[in-house]
Amino acid sequence: MRQLFVQVPQGSGKTVLEIAKACKGTNLAKIEATGVDRSLDLVLIHVSNGEVEELLGKLEDLPDLSVTLLPTGVMSLHPPADAAPEQVTNVEERSPIEIFLSGLQSTGSWKGFLSYAFFAGIIVWIGLYTNTSYLLVAAMLLAPFAGPAMNTALATARGDFKLLGRSILRYFAALSVTILTTGLLSWILQQQNPTSLMIDGSQISSVSVLIPLAAGAAGALSLVQSDRSSLVSGAATGMLVSASLAPPAGLIGMGGAIGRWDLAVNGLFLLLLQLGGINLAAALMFRLFGLSTQGSRYARGKRGVFPAAVGVSAIVLTGLIIWQFSNSPNLQRSSLAQRANSQLQQVVKQSDLAKLVESNVRFTRADNPGDDILLCQVYVQRQPRVARSAQQIRTDLTKAIQTRLLKEDFKATPLVDVTVLEAPRI
Repeated sequence: MRQLFVQVPQGSGKTVLEIAKACKGTNLAKIEATGVDRSLDLVLIHVSNGEVEELLGKLEDLPDLSVTLLPTGVMSLHPPADAAPEQVTNVEERSPIEIFLSGLQSTGSWKGFLSYAFFAGIIVWIGLYTNTSYLLVAAMLLAPFAGPAMNTALATARGDFKLLGRSILRYFAALSVTILTTGLLSWILQQQNPTSLMIDGSQISSVSVLIPLAAGAAGALSLVQSDRSSLVSGAATGMLVSASLAPPAGLIGMGGAIGRWDLAVNGLFLLLLQLGGINLAAALMFRLFGLSTQGSRYARGKRGVFPAAVGVSAIVLTGLIIWQFSNSPNLQRSSLAQRANSQLQQVVKQSDLAKLVESNVRFTRADNPGDDILLCQVYVQRQPRVARSAQQIRTDLTKAIQTRLLKEDFKATPLVDVTVLEAPRI
């Protein structure tokens, strides 16, 4: 439920009341008031979120119309008294005009916006440099990427080319500040080698595209939902969007500063994947909830902008996915490592020599570019009544695992370390 204050010239208040009644308004009141230079009618209206757009559209023809829309939900109670529970639980999504105008409000100060991007870059750098994962979470909360991301999607859904250009500019300005900050810090402190958290962050999964799609849809849904209709806070969904963008931005800056262009390329791939996925999912979600190119108090939308922008996002996303699956194992290391681990465990389970205790598989890079290593660490326990020595078990399992991994063609050299653990003898 939304509350509106409508100001019209004196004598037009009755017309406003009639329009409000037609839009199922409640707790209506008309007050004769005095403006700065004339007398006017002030009409107080309470109307459901879904009726706000229609109400404003019907009021547009009134002369000298002024409207104040309160952006927070209110509880409008009216007779009969026993209907109060139904009245307060009738919560609808925000109106399209409210969603759009709230997005426009966030395109304000550049100074504060870029300052947050700078501070987020510092926190991202410290987290990656010191292998402190909780600092990455703090940077995700601080990074201001969710605002321009959602505004880009809003502009796409509304077909607003002007807002689209302005949002993309803010988008890339913030990302550039974060990238430059992390790169500059690595250069000043003469960082030479990547940290383990940087290496882990560069490991890309074949299902990475699902993250920006989920982030974009969740971010749009957060803006669409009314204040009290969701238990998920806007900060949480904003963090999800920033989680898709802040670490890759830091990886690009730090990887470039230390000359590890393979890490920078992986970070750039992730960044572009997030940008395309978030915009595609969020724009479609906004359209699903009623945002269109034209609406009350909004006539700037162009019909051709939405299909063009969505098409570009889809093409970028498709191109990146094709690049990912044609560039194995570089852009699929995380998924391939999981698959290799599964193959390894099958080999051990099929063996009568030992039973699996634990296994870890990860990709590493040798000094020569393109010479990838699949490092496998396997811990097994001798099966009962097996007479072979620990060295023989180790040799046989190592050969069997390497044979299986080479057969699967992971495009990497499998290096296997099998450790045979002995149970305590009492």
